[in-house]
Amino acid sequence: MAAPKGNDFWKLRSKHGRDLIFSSPDAMWEAACEYFQWCIDNPLKEEEIVKYKDYYEKVELNKMRPFTLIGVCHYMDVNEAYFRQFEEEKHKEFSTVITRIREVIYKQKFEGAASGFLNPNIIARDLGLIDKTENKNEHSGEIKITREIKH
Repeated sequence: MAAPKGNDFWKLRSKHGRDLIFSSPDAMWEAACEYFQWCIDNPLKEEEIVKYKDYYEKVELNKMRPFTLIGVCHYMDVNEAYFRQFEEEKHKEFSTVITRIREVIYKQKFEGAASGFLNPNIIARDLGLIDKTENKNEHSGEIKITREIKH
């Protein structure tokens, strides 16, 4: 049975759309800090064989785990589009927190690469840092093209 024409039943809904995953910017910041702490508490592992005289031993080394926006999103069970949506005007109070999250990620990667804990080449590309050399060959004068034709 269809609803009668001209009905306004939809106006009786108590809310429209789904709830926000984060009720406040503080809740979002707290979740991001939990992710950052998880990265610190769960470093990447590398196995290395150490030799001393005739003795070999396998050693497990801890490696710095870089913070990533994708990692934050996975930890929070959201996607990057969700973050971009919060950076729009209608969620201005969240944009400050998201900027802070991005800055923490940038800082950790930059400092990790600068100190040798992370691969500087990979991190530089990820952060958009490029070492650019520009060659400008300028010639002021007439260019003569000569061609020798042999038969």
